[in-house]
Amino acid sequence: MRVLVVGHRGMLGQDLMRALDGRYALGGADCDELDIREIESVRECLKRHKPEVVINAAAYTNVDGAESEEALARDVNAKGAGNIAKAAREMGIKTVHLSTDYVFDGRKAGPYFEDDPTGPISAYGRSKLEGEREVFEADPKALIVRTAWLYGRSGKNFVETIIKLAGERDRLTVVDDQRGSPTWTMHLAQGISQLVRAGATGIVHATNSGATTWYKFALKIIESAGKKGVRVEPITSDKLDRPAKRPSNSVLDGSKFTRLTGAPMPSWEEGLKRYMIDRSESRSRP
Repeated sequence: MRVLVVGHRGMLGQDLMRALDGRYALGGADCDELDIREIESVRECLKRHKPEVVINAAAYTNVDGAESEEALARDVNAKGAGNIAKAAREMGIKTVHLSTDYVFDGRKAGPYFEDDPTGPISAYGRSKLEGEREVFEADPKALIVRTAWLYGRSGKNFVETIIKLAGERDRLTVVDDQRGSPTWTMHLAQGISQLVRAGATGIVHATNSGATTWYKFALKIIESAGKKGVRVEPITSDKLDRPAKRPSNSVLDGSKFTRLTGAPMPSWEEGLKRYMIDRSESRSRP
């Protein structure tokens, strides 16, 4: 099967290239080759690569920046997503699109199911929800994978931020009133591969299993990194005074993923463990 990863140089994109290598005839495209905001650019790219499946991992991901750049976020996350799905359907190509927990308002007490009502509370979330609608309008048989709290070795992420700060300070403050499922991009990439092989369509939630808060995640990161003498204190989200609101509950139910693939995603603790091993191995290579 020929697979094209759009946004292959991003954090998730690079792990998709690693996870899918050897399983598929693989190609990658990024902003130097196409502008997903222009449908003719997308059509030309798909004609060059001739994939059977296109995975859209390209996105505007600056959550706070989107509050002042909502038009740009919508151009990439909504219009761009729709362009890929439309062009792909014209050519008989299956679309796999990545979305987010930010399409929900975070007020639900338990995990979010795929058919729960949406209600984004940020410009970024609105742009991603519009992207879902654009994709399904262009191709009702597309696969949309919602995920959350991503980290990976090829991009700026919470794990690396905490490790860096723990090496510079003896006291950190981290929010403890946002709950979600930290997800290693390699585990997500492997999960996407499983969904493609299963022929999945519609919306599927895919995160590492289990849930925690940013504060408790930070404690585990510091323990895993062997950082000693660092005190981590919990704070509430309002202390950060960020431009964009975040959902207080970002936990996505993974039962549909399990039914489709036959097994749940690994736990978030296992994801962090494997990430730290992968991180160490990549740094030891010449």
